[in-house]
Amino acid sequence: MLQRMWKVFDVLMTQMMRWFGPADPVSLRDIRQAGATEVVTALHEVANGEIWPREQIAARRADVQAAGLDWTVVESLPVSEGIKTRSADWDRLIDHYRESLRNLAACGIKVVTYNFMPLLDWTRTDLAWELPDGARALRFEAVALAAYDIHILARPGAAESYDGRTRTAAAIHYDRMDDAARARLERTIIAGLPGSEEGFSSPQFLQAIQSYAEIDATTLHENHVAFLEAVCPLADELGLRLVVHPDDPPFSIFGLPRVVSTEAHVADLFARVPNPSNGLCMCIGSFGVRADNDLPGMIDRLGSRIGFLHLRSVQREADGAFHEAAHLEGNADMAAIVTAVHRLSVREARSIPMRPDHGHQMLDDLNRTTNPGYSLLGRMRGLAELRGLERGIAPRAGTSA
Repeated sequence: MLQRMWKVFDVLMTQMMRWFGPADPVSLRDIRQAGATEVVTALHEVANGEIWPREQIAARRADVQAAGLDWTVVESLPVSEGIKTRSADWDRLIDHYRESLRNLAACGIKVVTYNFMPLLDWTRTDLAWELPDGARALRFEAVALAAYDIHILARPGAAESYDGRTRTAAAIHYDRMDDAARARLERTIIAGLPGSEEGFSSPQFLQAIQSYAEIDATTLHENHVAFLEAVCPLADELGLRLVVHPDDPPFSIFGLPRVVSTEAHVADLFARVPNPSNGLCMCIGSFGVRADNDLPGMIDRLGSRIGFLHLRSVQREADGAFHEAAHLEGNADMAAIVTAVHRLSVREARSIPMRPDHGHQMLDDLNRTTNPGYSLLGRMRGLAELRGLERGIAPRAGTSA
């Protein structure tokens, strides 16, 4: 029995937290005290499309290890817009990406996260939405996005992207905002959230949208396949796992296509590019915005392709809105999800990297400067809840595996 229990707990998820580097208000010491054993980070100071220098990667990992933690999962190595659009400098950008992969592998990195979302990374319309208990959460409101798109950005043809009810609600929403509120909404959507790969002013964003004028969902998907075909053979050689982060939110915004939003999307990627290195970052919150994504079932069916987990839950609201719920609340059945994860871990005898994501701003963090979604205490609460959930599930799940 003791040997069986050891086997079960030996494959518990590897607990991590995201860290944005030396300027992050959450320190490595904080993360270690929260119970994580590793950080997930990136060289955010390196411009998109440039090579990540081996010496900088090694120095960053040495700093992390000196704090009693480790760094084996990158989030994220950005895919340049020129790769997504297959621009004239595609070959140079692919060469740079390959060289960054070589440098990461040489420094002991095992998993590299990326996304294929056009122009904007994860998108919200409110970074401090107050919950009934006084904590603050990230929120996405489709009507607020439409108000920005139609009345502030003034994207040509924007009004036709929304139904009449949304257009009316967006006009009312815009009229009720003062100049400060409009400026805050603009910054929230396009200035770049923590970990985002680009930031824009509205005129810059409007111009950037034009670079996708001839790119629909089919073309973007084919460009994604071309990217994977170009980099996966090298990743296979290096022993790296490339994991794509799903679209957040998982539907088109600003008329831009999004092509990693459903199980069918990622299953097709794996069928088209079957290389072992072609994998998935299973972000429960991103996929969970869509009620048609069967989250525990996706873990069972996509299992061996899952190389990284983001465990968080969203609460879906009316009219396409949603907000970040507590980790064990909201629409995600986290008990069923963690049970599926543990079943996968036991079946494949591997510990899957995991981090809690988008914690609430709460308690003392309400009075501190924090990165939206990445304050310490909300994520520490989430990590503790997830750790307890898994340890409660593991013996029973392991016995039946």
